[in-house]
Amino acid sequence: MKYMLLIYHEEHVLDEAEREECYVESTQLAHQLKANGQFLAASPLQPAAMATSVRVREGKRFVTDGPFAETREQLGGYFLVDAKDLDEAIAIAERIPMARKGTVEVRPVIEIAGLPI
Repeated sequence: MKYMLLIYHEEHVLDEAEREECYVESTQLAHQLKANGQFLAASPLQPAAMATSVRVREGKRFVTDGPFAETREQLGGYFLVDAKDLDEAIAIAERIPMARKGTVEVRPVIEIAGLPI
């Protein structure tokens, strides 16, 4: 089963050196997961100030700058993994470096037939 591991944290919780170390650790984790056949994708995201939100209401498009919700923690990145069950996905999530500074949300992915690979 596929799981999306969504990484939330305060955007300025890391200095540049800590951010680089986090990238190194995350890359190492990605390679370990790849070797186990569990890695599907991962990437950090640009800051929330770079986000654009799109809503359609009654056929009209509304585009606004910024993320959907104003919160202390922002979505900062993700891992997409293949795990046998929720327990295995949680075990992977706890290995993500930002789990020590923020929150990793583990969410099963619904696979829809007919989507491009």
